[in-house]
Amino acid sequence: MLDTTITEALAAQMRGNVLTPNDQGYDEARALHNGMIDRKPAMIAQCTGTADVITCVNFARDNGLPIRVKAGAHGVAGKAVSDDCLLIDLAEMNGVLVDPELKTAQVQAGARLGDLDHETQKFGLAVPSGTDSRTGVAGLTLGGGYGHLARRFGLTVDNLLAADVVTADGSLVRASENDNPDLFWALRGGGGNFGVVTSFEFRLHEVGPEILTAQSFHLFDDAREVLQFYRDFVADAPKEIFCVCLVLRVPPMPPFPEEHHGKIAVGLVANDSRSEATEENTPLRKVASFGNPILSAVMPMQFTALQSNFDAGFPKGARYYWKSHYLSDLSDEAIDTILAHTEPFPGEFTAFDFEAMDGAISEVDQAATAFAHRNARFGLGIFGGWADESRDAEVIDWARRFHEAMEPFSTGGGYVNYLPVDAGDEFKESYGANFERLREIKQRYDPHGLFDAHQRIGIS
Repeated sequence: MLDTTITEALAAQMRGNVLTPNDQGYDEARALHNGMIDRKPAMIAQCTGTADVITCVNFARDNGLPIRVKAGAHGVAGKAVSDDCLLIDLAEMNGVLVDPELKTAQVQAGARLGDLDHETQKFGLAVPSGTDSRTGVAGLTLGGGYGHLARRFGLTVDNLLAADVVTADGSLVRASENDNPDLFWALRGGGGNFGVVTSFEFRLHEVGPEILTAQSFHLFDDAREVLQFYRDFVADAPKEIFCVCLVLRVPPMPPFPEEHHGKIAVGLVANDSRSEATEENTPLRKVASFGNPILSAVMPMQFTALQSNFDAGFPKGARYYWKSHYLSDLSDEAIDTILAHTEPFPGEFTAFDFEAMDGAISEVDQAATAFAHRNARFGLGIFGGWADESRDAEVIDWARRFHEAMEPFSTGGGYVNYLPVDAGDEFKESYGANFERLREIKQRYDPHGLFDAHQRIGIS
């Protein structure tokens, strides 16, 4: 435990609070979405603005304290917290300022997707982002960011215009195409290895407040046909159509038929983001009418509701172990492998999904940003989720074996925001040819490894 004089010295320079293990609110402030992560920082600095962040960076560097940065706290690997660190907590820095004329948004790093969507949707605007409203804007963006609008408007990083960053020497720098362009390149997918981002500037697009959606759920007995339909549907769909295919347990709630609650199902969740789309003229009708679904519909939905549609399936505090691949295709052989490794399907919150990765994502050059998977057709996320600690080994082993079985179909590496705490070489592989450039930029902006939450990029 740190000497109280060290804590008092930091608190005297901060506008926000500084918490230690004996303080009320400490346990709540260190908690992450993944209940498997139970780490105890030496101090938690609850920053209220950029000045507090600069103070923390300088203080940690001068006192030899490791730094971790917590924004949305949604990252499954738990990189936001470590034992005995100075935790820079950005949760109170969650402001969003929208300019509807310029169609831009200034977003503080502690904001979550729900905060962002709440403000932008007042003007019928949106940033392409993720699929869980509790996800932090910072972590999502720094890892790439894809979701319901990605095929039409690209990744979150493709819509990033600039970022304000506190670097290892305590400087506040602007990163954009014109200012520190090497840092800007690295931030677009390279993670939080280069400094503390305090705010982002995004390009906005006209979407909502309603968006046309389709949902269709099928029992797992029909999984082969549903997966084949999904593959063929997204291959022919215009880029304004996004569709995710997910395998999960039927939620025990309406409108799902009670007799199917808890059974394994294959779901298709799609949207048509074109303003002129109607229930009569949209390709989404194919999604709702295919096969023999236990539940299906084509209907307008509030965009904010679509963005939070998956939240209930991944409750905070449950235990999570995720893995990821990028796939060159969803071949019949890959589908056979998927079917062979789905059952048993351990964990009440376990799921996996396929997200189409073409359209606007593939229109950006592979070397234009640190995100390095522009040529992949699909992203595969394997989401082990359970409540009982006694099932840790069972669910983790299932996720690892499934992931290993899918390696022959992988383009290499995985989505860094889905990598687990024990990712190892997967982190480096996820950047492919871009990794060495990331290493060079790391050397320039953080030569002594102050921001080494990943502990894999290195400085040599």
